[in-house]
Amino acid sequence: MHEVDIWSEEFGAATDTPILLVMGAMSQGVLWPDEFVGRLVAGGRRVVRYDHRDTGRSGTVDFAARPYTWRDIKDDLYRVLDAHGLASAHLVCHSAGGLLGQFAAVERPERVRSLTVIGSSPLGGGEGRVLMRALLGQPQPEGSLPEPSPEFVAFYRALMAAPPPEGRRATIDAMIAEQRLMHGTGLPFDEDAARRLQERIHDRARDLAAVVNHQLAGAAEPDFEPVGVLHRVTAPTLVVEGSHEPVKAGHSALIAEQIPGARLMIVAGMGHTLPPEVHEELADAVLAHTAG
Repeated sequence: MHEVDIWSEEFGAATDTPILLVMGAMSQGVLWPDEFVGRLVAGGRRVVRYDHRDTGRSGTVDFAARPYTWRDIKDDLYRVLDAHGLASAHLVCHSAGGLLGQFAAVERPERVRSLTVIGSSPLGGGEGRVLMRALLGQPQPEGSLPEPSPEFVAFYRALMAAPPPEGRRATIDAMIAEQRLMHGTGLPFDEDAARRLQERIHDRARDLAAVVNHQLAGAAEPDFEPVGVLHRVTAPTLVVEGSHEPVKAGHSALIAEQIPGARLMIVAGMGHTLPPEVHEELADAVLAHTAG
């Protein structure tokens, strides 16, 4: 594995119960909202969030010279725990971060006190292939995961066909359009707040274009996920899905079915993002799940 610098930060007292927040693909750690983090800290948790490699303030990689796979991104999770002196922690994971958390819970159960996965897919379910077939208009084999919404497919088909935006304003506008899609239709979309967030994402990135390396990492090892192993997860597991999930609707129930004792929670109005309206409900659920 080629190691790369990983940016992280922690909140709360060193003696408090530790939670590691794991964000999804091509996403910075600050997408875990400050208010949500604050609620966890106020509930007596020591919270760590971090930027994946090739996102935000973490190191960027010349992929052609130093290729890596999603197994390396998964191993960065352990490196962050080690850097903060944590033999184990409660993992709270979003989207593709949920795949990393599930993998860690199978591979290194001694490091995972509990697992919370939000807006994710079951490990070994072939989520990436389902998305690609949907975008290419190809039929899905019987037994595949549910497809993303038609709006999601139309948006990314148009994005793939269009030239990349030029300049800061156009880039941020495009990022806001993507956030609007991911937000779903269940709650009002605050464009001003979205602009502040995407300006932050844009301006703190060492190299905004480096996130494409996550796609290259997936292509380098498309079958990195072990199949048929979720029954081996022993960590108490909470699986969360928004009622207006545009990308992975129905995937959470499949995770909960495969992990012994897992609990499924549906958050009314939530899509694939973490808007202010759901912070209290999500934080309360995570605090209850990580208690004791």
